[in-house]
This record gives sequence, structure tokens and C-alpha cells, in this order.
Amino acid sequence: MPIFCFIHGAGCTAEVFAEQLAAFPDALAPTLPGHTTPGAPASIAAFADALEADLAPRGEREIVLVGSSMGGAIALELALRRLPQVAGIVLIGSGARLRVAPAIFESIERDFPAAARMLAGYFFADATPERVERAAAAMLAVGAEQTLRDFHACNAFDATERLGEIAVPLLALVGERDVMMPPKFSQFVADRVPGAQARILPEAGHLAMLESPAATNEALRSFVTQL
Repeated sequence: MPIFCFIHGAGCTAEVFAEQLAAFPDALAPTLPGHTTPGAPASIAAFADALEADLAPRGEREIVLVGSSMGGAIALELALRRLPQVAGIVLIGSGARLRVAPAIFESIERDFPAAARMLAGYFFADATPERVERAAAAMLAVGAEQTLRDFHACNAFDATERLGEIAVPLLALVGERDVMMPPKFSQFVADRVPGAQARILPEAGHLAMLESPAATNEALRSFVTQL
């Protein structure tokens, strides 16, 4: 059976998949270059290059890429490269185009701590103080420079015209109350990738894997058992 490779989003690290790693202990969850280790990728293609190099030594073991937000764009990029070990992809709160409002760039450049707290508040349907502070602290640890690179990479990404080229099974998961990437973006992908499905997770926001881990894990199990 394929194993999961979890790919985190902008301003985050692999820690956002803590609940999934507990449920799937053989999974991979690299923290992308520039986030806790040297390197400063500034495009989705560059992140994909780094991850492809990391996956190359894994041999013949099939992998399902699970990407959150920016990580979903990286998963789409790798799927378009037709890597032989990629057996499927799952997007979580992601899409084929990840536009970023100019105000977000301005806020990060003007006052990064305040911007981190603001963005963290958008990550959840139920933005409790504990959730917001934890997400903001993670973004602050990544730093303003890399977070800006991440959002610029997102803003430049556009795979809308290439979705029909994806030749592996795809599941687009999205929180019902995701305000950063509302469900329509997941449905857009599912409508254009042959055989793809979209699934809405009730009462979850952008980081559905943190806010609704049980529902997310159940969806992942169901997807991988059908491959």
C-alpha cells in the first residue's frame, strides 16, 4: 500500500500534520527548505525540485502526496511531472491557482508579528486563542523573509490550464468554512482532473487537518485503500 508524504503550506512546518503522523506512523513529512533549514526557495517549482530530490532515494515504494494550501500546489506540480512513485495526490484547502491579496504582502512587510496573528486567525473556523497563538508562533519561527517567499510562490502559481494532464487519482479536501481557499476552488480542480473527487469537511477551516483531524484521517484512509 502507498505511504503518505505530507507537504505543509506557507509559513508553516511539518508540525501541522502532527495528528496525521500519529495516525500514519510510516508517513513522510519533510519540512520544506528555508523553513527550519538552510535554503530559500521562492517558487512552487523550486519547492517541487527539492521534494523530488528527497523522494528519489525512496525506491519503488508508491507515495500519495498530501499537500496543504501551498503544499497542494507543490503536489500538483509533482503530479504534472509524472513521477513514477506518485500513486495519487490529496489537496487540503488548496487549488490550481493561489492568489494572495496585496494587503497580505503589505501587512507582513509592515508588521510581521501582527500579520502572523491575523493570518493565523484565518486558518480556523473556530479560531480559539490557543489555536491562533500556536499557528502565529509557528509562522514567526519560519520568519518574515521565508513567509513572504512562500506567499509570492503561491501568488505566481497557476496550473488551471494543465489540470487535465494529471494522470493519478486526486482527492480535493476542503473545510466547509475555509475563508482562504473556499470549497469552490477544490471543486474547480475536481471538475477538471479526470476521475477526481472533492470532499467538504464540515465545520472546518483552512487547516482542516488540525481542526478536524479525525475526519481528515478517515478521508485519507478511504482514498488510499481505493488505489
